[in-house]
Amino acid sequence: MTEPSLIAPTTGADDILADNDGYSLRVRVLNDQGLHARPAARLAQEAQKFTCDVHLRHDEADVDAKSILDILTMAAGHGSELELRAHGPDAVAALRHLGELFRNHFR
Repeated sequence: MTEPSLIAPTTGADDILADNDGYSLRVRVLNDQGLHARPAARLAQEAQKFTCDVHLRHDEADVDAKSILDILTMAAGHGSELELRAHGPDAVAALRHLGELFRNHFR
């Protein structure tokens, strides 16, 4: 089964885009305190449920989204725009799920 090149999100206005390196999704940090320890831990924990590689980009930083320490080093504050990138068999499902975490303030 081939993944479509543009997939409408389940909620919100962000789209999952396909490129040569996998898929990407733009997200915004909505938590008042940014990606502090709790949401960073939740993001890493949820990303680990997927077999695909998941990375998080912010400015010049590109980190492993399965690593809480890597996520914390980004120091992404409230309102930061990030890019989630995934490559692998369940990349689209991972981005959908992780995008929902951002939209729901990691609840």
